[in-house]
Amino acid sequence: MGKAEAKSKSSDGPSSARTSSSRKASAKAAGQERKDPAASEGDEKSEFVEVIAEGGEDVEPPPPEIVEPDPELSAEEAEQARKDYLLTRFWISARGYWGRSGDRLAWLFTIGLLLLIVANVAVQYGINVWNRAIFDAIEKRDAASVFHLTAIFFPLAIGSVLLGVAQVFGRMGIQRRWRAWLTNAVVSRWLTNGRYYQLNLVDGDHKNPEYRIAEDLRIATDSPVDFIAGVTSALLSAVTFIVVLWTIGGALTVTLGGSSISIPGFLVIAAIIYAAIASGSITAIGRSFVQISEDKNQAEAEFRYILTRVRENGESIALLGGETEERDGIDKTFSNVLRQWARLAGQHMRTTLVSQGSNLIAPVVPLLLCAPKFLDGSMSLGQVMQAASAFTIVQTAFGWLVDNYPRLADWNACARRIASLMTSLDGLERAETGDGFGRIERGETAGEAMLSLNDLSVTLDDGTAVVGETEVVIEPGERLLVAGESGTGKSTLVRAIAGLWPWGGGSIGLHADRRLFMLPQKPYVPSGTLRRAVAYPGAAEDWTIDEISRALHKVGLDHLKDKIEEDAPWDQTLSGGEKQRLAFARLLLHAPDIVVLDEATSALDEKSQDKMMETVTTELPKATIVSVAHRVELEAFHSRKIVLERRKGGAKLVSDVDLIPRKGKRRLLGRFLR
Repeated sequence: MGKAEAKSKSSDGPSSARTSSSRKASAKAAGQERKDPAASEGDEKSEFVEVIAEGGEDVEPPPPEIVEPDPELSAEEAEQARKDYLLTRFWISARGYWGRSGDRLAWLFTIGLLLLIVANVAVQYGINVWNRAIFDAIEKRDAASVFHLTAIFFPLAIGSVLLGVAQVFGRMGIQRRWRAWLTNAVVSRWLTNGRYYQLNLVDGDHKNPEYRIAEDLRIATDSPVDFIAGVTSALLSAVTFIVVLWTIGGALTVTLGGSSISIPGFLVIAAIIYAAIASGSITAIGRSFVQISEDKNQAEAEFRYILTRVRENGESIALLGGETEERDGIDKTFSNVLRQWARLAGQHMRTTLVSQGSNLIAPVVPLLLCAPKFLDGSMSLGQVMQAASAFTIVQTAFGWLVDNYPRLADWNACARRIASLMTSLDGLERAETGDGFGRIERGETAGEAMLSLNDLSVTLDDGTAVVGETEVVIEPGERLLVAGESGTGKSTLVRAIAGLWPWGGGSIGLHADRRLFMLPQKPYVPSGTLRRAVAYPGAAEDWTIDEISRALHKVGLDHLKDKIEEDAPWDQTLSGGEKQRLAFARLLLHAPDIVVLDEATSALDEKSQDKMMETVTTELPKATIVSVAHRVELEAFHSRKIVLERRKGGAKLVSDVDLIPRKGKRRLLGRFLR
């Protein structure tokens, strides 16, 4: 299989910092082969499988078409239809593991596991036959046979153990590789084109995607393998030992009212009736298991999310003294977790009542049924014990659902949760292709223009206008300031320029082979060393320590120069102003052609802001700059200013003025200046 490739073009893939290195990093994050942690030692080849093959074909077929629910359906029927759709959606992606673009070892592991199950059942049958022979020898007090059978037992036992170990290896190997393959596929789709960010902007059942990918997807790939292996083993065991029961037990003759009634295969009939009662009971008791498991998983995800929020915003909470309010929120969320666990505990108690009772009674039933035939001499002790062993195996096979119904319910819930995330990603993909959605096109500019907005309109995902039709052309080296009161859509316009906001109309052009770098108001500081934080999204090794030290000096972070290689929680220890200075250090290192600043100096005082802008204009004299800001003082560092004003039907451009006089034709079309 060819090496994975990024599906989106470089001009169309969004990122918070759009340099060439960031685009490469995004491509690698979206599609490159990754190494399994367990295989990292020795530089073994990655066990992750590519999402996009070299020929461009997708790993998974297109998702099923969304069908609007029939208005005649009841609320319960509509909800069931939604759940059925989600399970279908999950399997469409998950079964790709065995497809042409799936794991190269998928079928080898699968066939090997099935052969091991067959061999294990064969050894079980051998032990069952040995069980009959040893008890017959004991009954006859045949010492030679007892010693001979004792010697035979050890090879059977060792074979059974080895087959069991091999079966665990095969089963868990499939689970591990399937999870790796599907996780890679989902994470790639999640990271592509900024969808991880866009999910926060659209409606849908995709809360806590990180929990769904990490936990729900694990269960969704573990349980089906266990289920198939368990069902296959149970089916083979049931068929094999039903034949044993039928052969050994024969017919049971019962005398009622002076007449004799012969019941052929009475042990088989008893096993089926017993299993039907146990399975029927567990099904009736556990019918709400699926919904309760789903509610429990959602409650756990929400509890984990609120704890993460407290950690990530610890400084703000501490400064405001919001511990009491946060504790109330945590207590309320945790109370819901405990409530859902109590419901789940009740279900487990009821199912345990049936399963434990079934396990206790099952070994006794065949002994009681065989007792009359043993007492009249028609069955030997060995046959009774063989029948009892076979009955227990058949009962276990038929009662497999009794023991695994809770896990099946948990799988059902987890598969639907990961499918909900897939469905939301499907919607974003349809938006990217313009399928039923207004889509902002991205391309290249004409001539020497660095950036152009052509009849650009920005909307919400439901079509609500944010910014109306806009026509702007930005020349090389131009420094454009976008101004306007809060709520006019300035930051949304910037996100559209960066490629993070796909909804709207018109097009955005970017000069070919030019690098775009964006500085948001709240810079992202990754975990690890300060060197990595400054180099992000490039690799820390792309620049020497001296280069990084000089960049920190230029932005006024000299006090951090001695800590470049220090691994610390920099996101928590740096102040807001220091983070913005660090972002400017990144800018100087990457030296892009186009810079987009979204309130990038809001945490700096006026003097520091002026110094930072002077540094940028000095170090990057040829860079084209687009700034979104409220401060009037920033006009001194820009050559042009456009103003957005809120109007009915979305914000409009109402003025376009030169802050530094220049020659040339005005590029803003006058028909948009109303």
